[in-house]
Amino acid sequence: MGTLDGLVAVITGAGGGIGSATAHALSREGAEVVLLDLDLAAAEVVAQQVKDAGGAARALACDVADESSVRTALEDVGRLDVLVNNAGLAHNAPLLETTVEDWDRVLAVNLRGTFLMTKHGAPRMGAGGAIVNIASVAALMAVTHASAYTAAKGGIVSLTRVAAAELAPGIRVNCICPGTVRTAMPDEMLRRRGDGDADAGAAITARKYLSGRLGEPSEIASTVLFLAGPASSFLTGSVIVADGGVTAV
Repeated sequence: MGTLDGLVAVITGAGGGIGSATAHALSREGAEVVLLDLDLAAAEVVAQQVKDAGGAARALACDVADESSVRTALEDVGRLDVLVNNAGLAHNAPLLETTVEDWDRVLAVNLRGTFLMTKHGAPRMGAGGAIVNIASVAALMAVTHASAYTAAKGGIVSLTRVAAAELAPGIRVNCICPGTVRTAMPDEMLRRRGDGDADAGAAITARKYLSGRLGEPSEIASTVLFLAGPASSFLTGSVIVADGGVTAV
């Protein structure tokens, strides 16, 4: 018996590193996972991997920044017990060189997407539902050359608290602020720090971490699993910082 047996979990941005790891983690605990991604092919690959491991999964195309796309996807999902708002987009540029178009695009995916999925997903949840939002340590500290991303992630932290207050007591809403995790998303930042070499940039970045290393997608997925399941039943409106200690010093 898994801790999520019989539950339906929707994961956005499920074709990427953290989304994929989360799909596997929730599936292993018995959840049927529905994988949403703008890149349907990527989500389908993850869904097949989950099925090959004995889980139940399906993939759906969804642009979380578009309300009609969100509505259509959630209508296809039907019942919903766990929602993981993971879809995200980064942009690396100095504040004064960030265009309005880039600013709007990053906030649309990260912040508007979390809002839309919550707005249209929560009414499909019964008592005991859980929403887990993926923010970033960028919400808690200055990350240069990432003004739009930090603003969006800071907004997710605030939105988490408001949603927790308005959806209580039936639905719990919590947030994770990961440090740098080795997925495709931070590669541009790491290459910039490493003078074109992402591995060198990762080594430089890791020096700032008490853990001495960057995070793994599976480590964030295990935190999602905790917040999605009964072990965190007294947590709502919480912000869990899973960052290898980078914000501690």
